[in-house]
Amino acid sequence: MSDQTLSGKPSVLFVCVHNAGRSQMAAAYLTHLAGEEIEVRSAGSAPADQVNPAVVAAMAEEGIDISAEIPKVLTVDAVQASDVVITMGCGDTCPVFPGKRYLDWALDDPAGQGVDGVRPIRDEIRKRVENLVSELRPQE
Repeated sequence: MSDQTLSGKPSVLFVCVHNAGRSQMAAAYLTHLAGEEIEVRSAGSAPADQVNPAVVAAMAEEGIDISAEIPKVLTVDAVQASDVVITMGCGDTCPVFPGKRYLDWALDDPAGQGVDGVRPIRDEIRKRVENLVSELRPQE
């Protein structure tokens, strides 16, 4: 049984390699824009020790504090518990299960870039997350 049938809410998992940049920004935007309407998870196939400081700074400019987030390892359970799985450059490391919706977002990796380099990636993620929210939000 998926989380959607248990809680009535769609659930989304964002996956990238280090869970230190793209997936953290996407999860933070989805939480910020959808509130309690959508369950949000993020994970990495090879998680880093900390979230990229330039990513934290770029999100702070948007009024979103992700400084306390910690990269998490991708688990089979996280994938099974999600209705939509969005990968960002993790290739074939994400387990695939029938009945899940998979999207692959081709985005530049913010690793090694300063805030100026992260901003365009952040802005593109925000656009994609806004579109995702409008797709997943229950229609009135």
